[in-house]
Amino acid sequence: MDLTAFYKLTYGLYIVSSSTREQDAGCIINTAAQVTAEPPRLAVTVNKKNTTAKVIQKAGVFAVTALTKSADMGLIGTFGFRSSETENKFSSFTVKRDAAGVPYVTDHAAARFSVKVEQTVDLDTHWMFIGEVTEAEKLLPEELLTYEYYHAVLKGGTPKNAPSYKGDAEEIPVEPAGSGERWRCTVCGYIHEGPLPEDFTCPVCRVGAERFERLS
Repeated sequence: MDLTAFYKLTYGLYIVSSSTREQDAGCIINTAAQVTAEPPRLAVTVNKKNTTAKVIQKAGVFAVTALTKSADMGLIGTFGFRSSETENKFSSFTVKRDAAGVPYVTDHAAARFSVKVEQTVDLDTHWMFIGEVTEAEKLLPEELLTYEYYHAVLKGGTPKNAPSYKGDAEEIPVEPAGSGERWRCTVCGYIHEGPLPEDFTCPVCRVGAERFERLS
């Protein structure tokens, strides 16, 4: 089976978040979709290992933020490759809370939705949360960030917990080799062009130079 065929499906990039009295949590997903119009319902899938999935299960509510093309790897790296269990991902960004108290990031956000969970579906490695939209708001009038743009232009990788992760088939598009050096982070797929300093830290997932492999 050619798993790279799944790259031809269209995805966006979103932040899904939730909150309990004890904890805020959020992560990057690329599987968010409207499933009914009356009443309006959204469905998201989140890996069971993610803290965000556990918080959604406990809280029964979540928020979805659709990211714009201007989103940088700092934002994507924070919510895509770090854990809400060990750090407050929201502390470095502009954040608001919806009526249910769920935080959502307004930086590089085209729209945001608040959802009350109605149904949870067990998909082995992931939970699918389906719920009625209780709030919806357009934010920035910018182009949406697509998964294709994220890979091809931002040169980002796919977290292993993502539903679209392809394992050995996962390839990060890079420019044809030139005269300069190119290095790839083996954790998140970030591409660094030029010599790699010994004290270099990946701007996406914050691992050191020892976790990079040379491409050219």
